[in-house]
Amino acid sequence: MIRTINIFEEIDWITVGIYFFLVIFGWINIFASNYNEQFHSIFDLRQNYGDQLLWILISFLAVATLFVFDHRFFYFFAYIIYAIAILLLISVVIFGFEVHGAKSWLSIAGFRLQPSEFVKIAVALTIARYLSGYNIKLMTWRSLAIVAGLTGLPVILISLQPDFGTAMVFSCFILVLYREGLPGWILGITMFTAVIFLMTLLLPEITVLIILLASGIVFAGITSQQINHSFYSALIVAGVFGLLKAISLLLPAKPDNYLLLLIASGISAVILVVLILRKKITNALFILFLVFVFIGFTFSVDYVFDKVLKPHQQTRVNILLGKETDIRGVGYNLNQSLIAIGAGGFSGKGFLHGTQTKLDYVPEQSTDFIFCTVGEEWGFIGTFIVVLLFSIMLIRLLFLAERQRSVFARLYGYGVVSILFFHFAINIAMTIGLFPVIGIPLPFFSYGGSSMLAFSLLLFIFIRLDAVRKIYLK
Repeated sequence: MIRTINIFEEIDWITVGIYFFLVIFGWINIFASNYNEQFHSIFDLRQNYGDQLLWILISFLAVATLFVFDHRFFYFFAYIIYAIAILLLISVVIFGFEVHGAKSWLSIAGFRLQPSEFVKIAVALTIARYLSGYNIKLMTWRSLAIVAGLTGLPVILISLQPDFGTAMVFSCFILVLYREGLPGWILGITMFTAVIFLMTLLLPEITVLIILLASGIVFAGITSQQINHSFYSALIVAGVFGLLKAISLLLPAKPDNYLLLLIASGISAVILVVLILRKKITNALFILFLVFVFIGFTFSVDYVFDKVLKPHQQTRVNILLGKETDIRGVGYNLNQSLIAIGAGGFSGKGFLHGTQTKLDYVPEQSTDFIFCTVGEEWGFIGTFIVVLLFSIMLIRLLFLAERQRSVFARLYGYGVVSILFFHFAINIAMTIGLFPVIGIPLPFFSYGGSSMLAFSLLLFIFIRLDAVRKIYLK
């Protein structure tokens, strides 16, 4: 049964209000970060803040246009939107022009657009469209392969630009899958992979591999409720390697560490096989397989770090991990950002009174590092308000997603939350030195027409769907 409702009465005005506040406050901070006494008008279209105002107005117009479309448009045309987005990415690879070392932009009718910002919307819509289809079950190899393909194709095309920061954003869709029934162990393996990656960068490979072998055996015991057997087995593996290492030091010809590890690995495999035969650990073969997959991954980390990442990206990671100090080179941005935020104190230096801001010490301060402008001029109070409002918005969107009667709307809502959370968390983390500088904007805040328009559309498509939640909707 279809009900007639007043859409504007059903709009979630709390979310809309937070959106408007963040947009306006962001625009004010862009003005502060680019302030020039010769161009003191905040409406000056020749400056970044004037250009941003123009894109804000375009975004408002686009948002209003969304409410003209029938709410079913986004469901039925999701695949077409995705196809257009992929074609735009291909066009960027062929016809795009380079900005800051990345070929990510197209010039359309005099406007510069970054298609990768809009592809996030297309992927969120397409995943929601596919998984809400008739008789689609997430936990099948076919469904997982299709979702991986829908997400992986734009990641590959964006990586070719190359824009690895934006490509990383698409990893957030695993949260959508987790909400829809993806087993927790898959999410756990994903997080464990990230931990192993960091460990490999910080520790010698041999140490990481020993930890993997011992952890695999302990995990096998935990999952089979045979922790005593597995704990003792892990100690045996570590002890065997230690004993082999001690013996090797007495030998005239010193064997390679990896030879010793190979012997210890063989012993661990024998231990697991014995436990299987004795029916002590039933899932040991699968865990043994995972252990050796992670061992292969560990060996690949150095290759990725040395061959795939560019020198400045390697330096950023090393600075974050404390392996390098470079406050004048690649680490300059981060160092100046921390100085600016620290200088703000509790209440800030005041609007247009930030010295780091006014003297342009922080490169990209109106884009990726806009948060440090808030910290310097508005202090802890200002940053707390920004973080609080983003948190309230994300929690509110989770509430809206859960109250949807439509599977499509719920899935898309979780996609919106995942994308916004990733951008919000990573941007602020890289600004305060908790994450490598990868160059992604703070939603609704950072200077950039493409990001402003894309984030606005991303959010208001969901608000549009939520406004008709009381109508039966596929």
